[in-house]
Amino acid sequence: MGANVSSIDTNCDDGLNYLPFKPKLDDIPEACVALLLSYLDPPEICKLSRINRVFHAASSADFIWEPKLPSNYNYILQQLLPLKVDDALCKKDLFAKLSSPRSFDGGTKQVWIDKKNGGVCLAISSKGMTITGIDDRRYWNHIPTDESRFQTVAYLQQIWWLEVDGDLEFQFPEGTYSLFFRLQLGKATKRHKRRACSYEHVHGWDLKPVQFQLTTGDDCRVTSRCYLDNLGTWMQHHVGDFVVKDATVPTKMKYSLTQIDCTHTKGGLCVDSVLICPSSLAKQLTSC
Repeated sequence: MGANVSSIDTNCDDGLNYLPFKPKLDDIPEACVALLLSYLDPPEICKLSRINRVFHAASSADFIWEPKLPSNYNYILQQLLPLKVDDALCKKDLFAKLSSPRSFDGGTKQVWIDKKNGGVCLAISSKGMTITGIDDRRYWNHIPTDESRFQTVAYLQQIWWLEVDGDLEFQFPEGTYSLFFRLQLGKATKRHKRRACSYEHVHGWDLKPVQFQLTTGDDCRVTSRCYLDNLGTWMQHHVGDFVVKDATVPTKMKYSLTQIDCTHTKGGLCVDSVLICPSSLAKQLTSC
């Protein structure tokens, strides 16, 4: 019987030809497309939204984007950023706004969410940290550069006592996070529109390692040491990890970079920033 049905002649006596119905992507119900998209990562959703009008409309469904936003997105919007969010703004547009770095605390800090998994990331400028001797130009200078997200870095010419300290109180979503110092030996410049690096002041880093330290309010304390040898290359130096168990309680932390052996001077170091990100993203960074 099935063979007979499949072989029905589409030529009817009235002279009209009826072609068999062929489903298209446009025929898939929007709700079904939205359900499918909810299982994908944001970059994949945005890519598929360009297929046709049905996929584009389905990609804006709030139930797709709500679980992809961090649990603290209201804290970021209301307490940190001067963002006026319309109640009618869909969660997709909200995700897009937060995935771009946003400055706060006088421009010394930036916060954003990872475009792939929605993880919260933070960066703290060298101007947002306490640096011993920073006001004495015999030792330190703030120099402008397009190699920093903050457009400026702290450059050490020479000093006996190196101490860079910072502290932070922030409401992180639950999870494990990693903290890095972004450093470079040598001062980057441009000559004839090409990158060049001066190593004039670089010395003393091969004699003793620098020490990194991270402490949090729940008595987590991590110390690591590393010899600096990344001449002319920015490097993310891993300080340590910390765990957030309660997303409703702000995490308090202190972090530092020191080399306080006064038997020798050291110099030629660029301090850009501190980066805090989910440990799942930390594998993409170079660290010592």
